[in-house]
Amino acid sequence: MLSSLVRSGSGTGRLRPRHDPSVAERVSASAATTAGAVLRTEDFPQWLEERGRAHRFTVERIPFHQLDGWSFDDTTGNLVHRSGRFFSVEGLHVTRDEGPQREWYQPIIKQPEVGILGILVKEFDGVLHFLMQAKMEPGNRNLLQLSPTVQATRSNYTKVHQGADVKYIEHFTRPGRGRVIADVLQSEHGSWFFHKSNRNMIVEALGEVPLDDDFCWLTLGQIGELLHRDNVVNMDSRTVLACAPFSDDGAGALLSDTELVSWFTAERSRQDVRAERVPLHELPGWVRGRSTIDHEGGRYFRVVAVSVEAGNREVTGWTQPLFEPLGLGVTAFLTRRIGGVPHVLVHARVEGGFLDTVELGPTVQYTPDNYVHLTGGDRPPFLDLVLDADPARIQYEAVHSEEGGRFLNAESRYLLIEADEEQAPLDPPAGFQWVTPAQLTSLVRHGHYVNVQARTLLACLNATAVRS
Repeated sequence: MLSSLVRSGSGTGRLRPRHDPSVAERVSASAATTAGAVLRTEDFPQWLEERGRAHRFTVERIPFHQLDGWSFDDTTGNLVHRSGRFFSVEGLHVTRDEGPQREWYQPIIKQPEVGILGILVKEFDGVLHFLMQAKMEPGNRNLLQLSPTVQATRSNYTKVHQGADVKYIEHFTRPGRGRVIADVLQSEHGSWFFHKSNRNMIVEALGEVPLDDDFCWLTLGQIGELLHRDNVVNMDSRTVLACAPFSDDGAGALLSDTELVSWFTAERSRQDVRAERVPLHELPGWVRGRSTIDHEGGRYFRVVAVSVEAGNREVTGWTQPLFEPLGLGVTAFLTRRIGGVPHVLVHARVEGGFLDTVELGPTVQYTPDNYVHLTGGDRPPFLDLVLDADPARIQYEAVHSEEGGRFLNAESRYLLIEADEEQAPLDPPAGFQWVTPAQLTSLVRHGHYVNVQARTLLACLNATAVRS
């Protein structure tokens, strides 16, 4: 039937090019521009400080019984909200058929609704600028960080909580309000969320865009410079920026795109991972107290409760649970030039909350404090190489916060470290593979291929944050 339509020329629809290379060229030009037309980078710290002074922000730890609207279910022990919306804290039992740890139990966040993480872009002086927001999140150590234009759960923008309107949401929910540059479902932290996805969007505005006091226009090159500063650009911004299209220089790669996808498909297929939600009160090794749920070994993370005041949020005061990691994370790509082309070493990583068992993660993604009791071959691959890296080989380093709306003081030291053949051979261990940043950028156009930590490092690479 299709072949006959092609032969006869049937159909009257107007055909369009499948790809518009000018979009990637404009994004790349913005990444190369570090002088903004609206706000100078050197003036940004003062602007962010002023936004912090303009609103009242407080976060206080509280015991569980002071949570307003939250309670432990009598039957399951799950921590749930009385509305049945927002999210719940449940238990998870994970088993897998390989690896040093083949079974574990843990608390997990179940948040089935899909939120929107969206950045609005517009040209000023012929260069794309990105509309970024100074947003408070209760889990951020410094509270106020640079977030996307819109960072909202469905409960937020449908006003389940009876709060104020989400600013600029119409550009992402109403057809015809802008030109879509990127739109893809991406996973959240698979170690702490169960099957959680958010819609990552970049939309070019049509017409004028009024500028609210808590928002600013920056080029991608300016954001790239800010990515060199600790705890400035939040996780939601980083994951959206990783989805931006970039010009592909056409350079080769160690593996062809087809070989890479085949390798990843084989990794995903061979993993037998079973993740089953279980009642929170039936988790072996976890102890619930008055104010925390802790692992009996004092490792990993704990569940806590906080009371929040935020003058510029849709709801100005609330209480909620948060996950609090124990220790600073270390997240790194090992890098090599192969045939003159930059490559990074990815890890086909299993996390209990992933929708499809495996996603491509950084070479190293661990909290070292959780592994101090292990020695020799029991320690994670490449972890000690990263921890002991020669400073001369560190191409990029910054501390970034993880998702501040659900995690308290969750920070990771993000690194790009140049390796040699002895440290990281071209024929890497099982589960690892060399890929180019361009190949990762291509894969990020599809959901659930590249995990959120790897997307942070990709955003740093693509926004010219890595300086040669």
